[in-house]
Amino acid sequence: MYRTIRGCAGMTTTTLKLNLGPQHPSTHGVLRLLLELDGEKIISCEPDVGYLHRGMEKMAEKLSYIQYLPTVDRIDYLAGFFYSELLCRIVEGALEIELHDKVRAIRVMLLELNRISSHLLWIGAFLMDLGAVSPFFYAFREREMILRYFEKISGQRMMYNYFVFGGVRRDISDLQDVEEILRILPEKLEDYEKIITENPIFIRRTVGKGFLDKKTALDYAITGVNLRAGGVDFDYRNSDNLYKGFDVGTVVLEEGDSFARYKARILEIKESIKIVHQAVEYLKTAGGLEQKLINPLTLKLPEGEYYADIEAPRGIASCFVVSDGEKCPYRLKWRTGSYYSVNLLRKILKGEYLNDAIAIAGSLDIILPEVDK
Repeated sequence: MYRTIRGCAGMTTTTLKLNLGPQHPSTHGVLRLLLELDGEKIISCEPDVGYLHRGMEKMAEKLSYIQYLPTVDRIDYLAGFFYSELLCRIVEGALEIELHDKVRAIRVMLLELNRISSHLLWIGAFLMDLGAVSPFFYAFREREMILRYFEKISGQRMMYNYFVFGGVRRDISDLQDVEEILRILPEKLEDYEKIITENPIFIRRTVGKGFLDKKTALDYAITGVNLRAGGVDFDYRNSDNLYKGFDVGTVVLEEGDSFARYKARILEIKESIKIVHQAVEYLKTAGGLEQKLINPLTLKLPEGEYYADIEAPRGIASCFVVSDGEKCPYRLKWRTGSYYSVNLLRKILKGEYLNDAIAIAGSLDIILPEVDK
C-alpha cells in the first residue's frame, strides 16, 4: 500500500495508494480508481472497471435481432435512442432499406432531445460533484419536460424501444410539447450561465484543470464533446446521412480543460435546440408516415460484416456485426465513448491534486453501463 520515493535535496517521501470507489457518490456508477498519492498530488491512476458488466455482446448471439433491440437502450440508459438507432442502422443497411424523410426527421428530433436531456443531467451531476446543490435541481427541472414527452410518445421515461427496423413505432403529429420545450430551454440556459459560468468558485475549480491536448485526445481515441473541447474540429453528424439536409453547427473550443468541456456542452445544447427547431418545422408540413417495416419472424441478415456509428452524447458510438445468415448475430461488438474516457483518466489525472480528481473525472461525462456493457 505504501512505497518510498526520493524527492529533492535528498528528502524521501512515502506514497499512499487510495481507492476511490467502487461505491462513491461522485463516480456515477460502480467505478474504482486506484490512485497513488504523493502528499495531495496524484502520481498514478489505474481505473478498475467491469463491476456493471451484463454481457450485452454475448447476449446478442442468443437473441434474434428483434429480441435484442429492446435491450440496447440499457447500454447508455441516459441516451437510449442512440443505441436503438445504431442497431436499426445495421439492419437497415444490410437489407438496403431507405428511410422516408419524415422518419429521418422524427429520429433526428428525438435523438437531439435525448442529447439535450443527457447533457442536462450531466450539468446537474457535475455541479453536485463540486458541491453546488441548486443547479442539480434546475437541470432536472428542465430535463423533466423532455422525459415527459418521451413518456408520452413511447410509454416510458427511459428504455424507450421506439425506433424499429425500417422506421418508428408510431407517427408523431402533435408537436406542441416540443415547441414548449424549445421555448423554455433557451431562457433557462441563460440562467445557467449566470449562475454557473460566471461563478468565481466554479471557475477556480475547473479552469486549467484536467488539460487535454489534441495529441493525447487522438492517441486515446477520444471523440465527441471531450475531443472538440480540446480543439479538434470533428463532429460525425456533419457526414451522417440521417442528418442530411439539417444545418449542424460544430462547437470547437481550444482550452481543453474541465471548464471548456462544461462550456462545450452548454453550447452543444444550444446547437441541438437549433436542430430540433429544423426537424419540427419540417414535421409541421410533412404528410403521413411512410415506412417499410420488416417482418421480425423472418428477419435474417445476409452473411457478411456490417458496421454503423453515430455521434452520441459521450462520443462516437459504433456497432459491428458479423452475420452468418441466421436469425441471430454470429458476433456483435459495441464501441462506446465512455470506455475511452475512462482510459484517459490514467493520463489527465497524473500530476493533479486529489481534491481536483472528482471535478476532472466528472468533466469527461463517463457513464458506467457504457463502459462495462
